[in-house]
Amino acid sequence: MAPHRTSGISLHKRTEEEPDRPLHRGVHMVQELLTAAVAVGVAGVTYVVAAARVVKQYERGVVFRLGRLYGDARPPGFTLVVPGVDRLRKVNLQIVTMPVPAQEGITRDNVTVRVDAVVYFKVVDAPAAVVNVEDYRFAVSQMAQTSLRSIIGKSDLDDLLSNREKLNQGLELMIDSPAIGWGVQIDRVEIKDVSLPESMKRSMARQAEADRERRARVINADAELQASRKLAEAAQQMADTPSALQLRLLQTIVAVAAEKNSTLVLPFPVELLRFLERAGQPAPDQAVEAGPETDGHRPGSRDTG
Repeated sequence: MAPHRTSGISLHKRTEEEPDRPLHRGVHMVQELLTAAVAVGVAGVTYVVAAARVVKQYERGVVFRLGRLYGDARPPGFTLVVPGVDRLRKVNLQIVTMPVPAQEGITRDNVTVRVDAVVYFKVVDAPAAVVNVEDYRFAVSQMAQTSLRSIIGKSDLDDLLSNREKLNQGLELMIDSPAIGWGVQIDRVEIKDVSLPESMKRSMARQAEADRERRARVINADAELQASRKLAEAAQQMADTPSALQLRLLQTIVAVAAEKNSTLVLPFPVELLRFLERAGQPAPDQAVEAGPETDGHRPGSRDTG
């Protein structure tokens, strides 16, 4: 009887466990699917994070796929690359202000000067700026220095000091010609300062002073010439009308008297003195006629008494 009881109990246990097995299998499958979905999601997020790139408004992205240039430059905004396969290099398109170090040279008229400048340029072709030249900034800097030295040797000192606009245009053309192949455009070149030796500064100062002195003397001589012409005309006018000389004399006396001087030295014309002297002497006919009337004797009589 004991074995029969044991078999009954085992049959009862099997009937109770058989309905739970499909349920456990379904739960296990759901867990595996959730785990796989989470893994795929994590992998996708990781891939997107690794592949995502952001290009700013003033930049362009150049993509290299396995070392080769791939496509055109990427526009600004969000872009994706293949991680591990693509490499994105960003190129700035803003205008770059690059100072050119002072260059020392000898001008065409044999004067030693030091000249510095500044170059304004920007990248217009991002792939060319990355592929055609190793470092476009360094290339533009070296080209600007050599061009500045060349301009110094071809120019006179006066051109460096007073005709800079023409030299700036020449520098711009000299730098822009090779920079076109680098994807770079030169916007403007300006010469900042021209340093001269102290001896040259002193010579230029003496030259400027002598030039000003010459101009002053020429102006004074011209003034004297004009004054002499006016005086000659005035003298001719006074010679034609002698009364004008008297009026001028009176005007001179009035002008001197206005200064309230204690002593007045007045020039007196000799012709006027002679005129007054002749006016004060009696005429010969009047002297002969006035003699008998004043003495009471006739002409030719003699007093014996």
